[in-house]
Amino acid sequence: MKGIIFTEFIELVEQTFSIDTAEEMIEQSNLPSGGAYTSVGTYSHEELLALIGNLSRLTGIPVPDLVMTFGEYLFRRFSEMYPMMFREITDPLNLLSIVEGHIHVEVKKLYPDAKLPSVVAVRKTDKSMELQYQSERPLAIVAEALIRGCFKFFGKELRLERIDEAGRNGCAALFRIEVLN
Repeated sequence: MKGIIFTEFIELVEQTFSIDTAEEMIEQSNLPSGGAYTSVGTYSHEELLALIGNLSRLTGIPVPDLVMTFGEYLFRRFSEMYPMMFREITDPLNLLSIVEGHIHVEVKKLYPDAKLPSVVAVRKTDKSMELQYQSERPLAIVAEALIRGCFKFFGKELRLERIDEAGRNGCAALFRIEVLN
């Protein structure tokens, strides 16, 4: 997993809680990297899971709530860091439709060694789609959080159903998405 995910997570923790909380979270996680991340480095997704778990223990906030907050934050940060990927996109379904064929292609140009999930979107109507997520990492919940962040970015409400593929432990899910406004 690319280091930018880690650096942004730690930045969120420092902004939302404190630098001391971020340091304690890292220290309690006993990470192979020692918690020293660079945005272009590559790290195990298990380190992110350990950080989130320890932040949950430190703050008393459930892991799913922390992941949702992080995903929404991360989507906003991506829009700020890579505005060229968001140009001329006017609604969340249009953006989700181009993740696999455009955004992931651009990400691979920036980070050739990135191991990206497969994100296949199929429009059902002008206000709905199904999105199939497949990854070697159990991060379907992060995909859900990014989808929610996408809708917040565009100021839209959504109905979202995540159906996890049995036996895949968060590595594969079908998202049914509908724009409500």
